[in-house]
Formats: sequence, structure tokens, C-alpha cells
Amino acid sequence: MRITKERFKTRNDVFDARTDRNIFELSSKGHFEEGTLSPVFIGKEANVFSAKTKEGKKIIIKIYRVNTCDFNRMYELLRMDPRYPKLNKNRRKVINSWASREYKNLHRARDAGVSVPTPYLIKENILLMEFIGDDKAADKLNISHDVDKKFFEKVVDNMKKLNKAKLVHGDLSPFNILVYHHEPVFIDFSQAMETDTMRYDEMLTRDIRNIAHFFNKIGISTTEEYIRKKILTK
Repeated sequence: MRITKERFKTRNDVFDARTDRNIFELSSKGHFEEGTLSPVFIGKEANVFSAKTKEGKKIIIKIYRVNTCDFNRMYELLRMDPRYPKLNKNRRKVINSWASREYKNLHRARDAGVSVPTPYLIKENILLMEFIGDDKAADKLNISHDVDKKFFEKVVDNMKKLNKAKLVHGDLSPFNILVYHHEPVFIDFSQAMETDTMRYDEMLTRDIRNIAHFFNKIGISTTEEYIRKKILTK
């Protein structure tokens, strides 16, 4: 089937023309098949799609919307990141840098042994990465029933590995952890900060509180103090 720009014009004008052109270019270069694009999740700042390569392998396409309502928060967090020292308040550059930071953070986390999707490619505000799931995308922890004390300990172990990689997730919750074959997979790393930034302890405390609250709520007893000690003990 011939790929047409008209068929690839992104749904409901959510994305701008430049993003549409980049999606079309990535498909034309063979990174995925245009006709297999399917929505997985619509978030506040990005839309997530699945697609198939010509070999039939599923991938994830995460597209950050240029006209996102969280633009100012993104800019303020990026200003604290030493990897983006010359960033100005240009909307497109900020959104592209936000997507780039997720790509870099995923690589860094994966290299440290954290269970995360493998990032494949970044083009401006479009991120291609590993599909986590079988026929359908893996459930998020908030709706999964496939968890127990052992799963909880795996979550904490991944938090520890992430800290050793000198990163803190900053928005870790049951909405940002997938459950796949009884294993946790951390996702959504664009806001993750290096541990030597001034907001590190605030973000780590929030992650710990979210995880402790969730597991206590489903009957797996823990404390924030226990999780913090496990993460920070060498």
C-alpha cells in the first residue's frame, strides 16, 4: 500500500504540521508501517501509539504535543538539568529537549540494569521505543492484579538501581509502572532528574511515598523508612 501524507495526518489535528511530516518521514524510512499505527494511551503531554515494523515487530511511538499545557513546568525542570545549559524558552526547543531527556534517561537507566523499555530512536518530539506486552500492551500497576510481596521488592530494587545510576524518577507511581510476566517495568522518564540537583530529595521522597501508599493500600505492608533505607544502602 502506498503511504500518503493525507492518511498519515495525525488524528483530530492534535499535532502540528512539522510533527506530521516527521512521523511520515520515519514511516517512509521503514521504522514502522504507516497502516499499523494504533493509539495506546492519551496523556496530558504526549500521545502514545503502537505500530508494527515490516517484520511484524511491535514498537511504541510516543509523541510529545508541542502545544502542551505543561510547557512552563517542563521549562523550569529542564533549567535545573546541567545537560541543557543553554536552553531558551522557545516552545519547540523545550518540548524537543523534554523528549530528548526521556530518551537519555531511559538509556542511562537501562545501562544500570533498571527494567525499562529500550529506547530506539529520537527525532525532535517523537520517541520510538520497545513495546512492552504480548498481543496488547502490558497493564499498568494500578489496574493489575498480578502483584505480591516479591513484586514489591522488585520495584524497590529497581528504585535502588536507578539511584545508583544517579537518577531519580520523580513521578514514580502505579500509573508509571507496567506489569509484564510478573516483572515491573518503569516508564515515563522525561521528568527524571540527576541526584545532584536541588530537587533530588523532594522527588525521591515523593516516589517513596507513592510506592509505599499503593502497596499498603493493596495489603502489602511496608513503610517509607524501609523503602528509603533499601534504596540508599550501598
